[in-house]
Amino acid sequence: MAFETVHGYCWPQSVEPGGSVALHVSSPRSVPVSVEVARVGAERTVVFTDAAVPASFHETPPDAASQGCDWPAALALEVGDDWRSGYYEVLLTVDVDGKVRRNHAFFVVRPRVGEPTGRALLALSTNTWNAYNDFGGPNLYTGGTHVSFQRPMAAGYLHKPPGLGRRVTTTAPPDPQMAAHVGYLQLNHLSPYAGSAGWPDWELPFLQWAEREGYGIDVVTNADLEDHPELLGSGAYPLYLSVGHDEYWSGPMRDTVEAHITRGGHAVFFSGNTSFWQVRLEDRTPEGPAATMVGYKGRFKQDPVFDTERQAALTSIWSDHLIGRPENHMTGVSFARGGYHRIGKRVTQGAGGYTIHRAGHWMFEGTGLDYGDLLGAGVTLVGYECDGCDFTYRDGLPYATGADGTPEGFEILGTAPAAHFTRTTATRPPAPHEPSEIEFIAGRLFGERSEENVERIAHGHAVLGTYTSPAGGVVITSGSTDWAHGLAGRDPQVEQITRNVLDRLTG
Repeated sequence: MAFETVHGYCWPQSVEPGGSVALHVSSPRSVPVSVEVARVGAERTVVFTDAAVPASFHETPPDAASQGCDWPAALALEVGDDWRSGYYEVLLTVDVDGKVRRNHAFFVVRPRVGEPTGRALLALSTNTWNAYNDFGGPNLYTGGTHVSFQRPMAAGYLHKPPGLGRRVTTTAPPDPQMAAHVGYLQLNHLSPYAGSAGWPDWELPFLQWAEREGYGIDVVTNADLEDHPELLGSGAYPLYLSVGHDEYWSGPMRDTVEAHITRGGHAVFFSGNTSFWQVRLEDRTPEGPAATMVGYKGRFKQDPVFDTERQAALTSIWSDHLIGRPENHMTGVSFARGGYHRIGKRVTQGAGGYTIHRAGHWMFEGTGLDYGDLLGAGVTLVGYECDGCDFTYRDGLPYATGADGTPEGFEILGTAPAAHFTRTTATRPPAPHEPSEIEFIAGRLFGERSEENVERIAHGHAVLGTYTSPAGGVVITSGSTDWAHGLAGRDPQVEQITRNVLDRLTG
């Protein structure tokens, strides 16, 4: 039960060195809380401890999911001037009648705007974490349209134990019912949505690998791209990074990243389902950041901006014909032309790797890969959610048509089949009166859910590809959420490609 453990959240979620973060805690039976703060990367470096922070028990409000918890601060953390940019884990521990309970909160130390660094800037997918977070009520998948950042993360989003089923992608023999994953969540008492979002699944293994390899990577939240566009706009970072499941983007976020690319900055999306849904960040707090993320998704007609002069901010998919700003413009690919690989009943027995088409590209130097070889199958590099583009074949090689907004000159380097959920293959089937996923996407892309339009997107792909902006900004996409697992699994070819990319685009 909730009262038997400790819960907490930090506000603001992002702070510069020298700033302050408030820790808001609810402690069972109001017992003191042991607090340990550590920067987590290649190493876990403890920067603060207090063995007995006074704390009280606070009820979770019935509208916590949309309005936040509004718990008082138990502690003000003073961030040191010398604290490195990164993800900071806040470990909360209580002892209730001899039973030790632990939980986690987090905050990010973002870099100061300053001189050129030569490093990469990685934005954590915190909007996506918030969209799936079901602490205190419905998330954007269970009826919510407004989700608050000012509440704890549900179990599984900030910490996961090892075990089969930890990845939502099937890595063992085919598992159409996803029994291993469901069993893992139940065994560890995690949120049913914890396989879809959170720190442990993608950004953590990527940053651990990168720091072990000696790469300097600064960290921000998604919201920082909206609130502090000067972080990229100053020219301090040659490379912007997106890693993992980076699904929910606001308009100002896209403006920041696209302006970076337009100026000749580089962007690498080692991610999938990237920027699929538009959201809005609202309800600014005295500290500056927005407290609420708004996303109407399939109920976009209820969005107050629908059919108004503000319709460009509609919280539907970015590729919606009513918005007219497909994410392909930025990434080169879209989930609309992708789908799922090795999850449930979609591409259940897929190879889990990319078939390589253009092995002469500089990304593959030192890998030994040749035309037709399979990349990453041993670590199930392709999995979960995948992004692709409309393409055709000429002389045996795939070429992007550009019909879906993919930039001219986009090179398709590798592909793997992917497919959307239908009414009969969905892991969470739609209600009889609701469209299936593929029907909804077809309707938003083409304006009508006809069988013909559904068939146009029924055979998707994960597309590993790249293009260069007119100003020289190199954009690379993995077209799949799971690139980081290739690094966690120490696949030598995946590691070499990642080194090639980071060396060339930050050098």
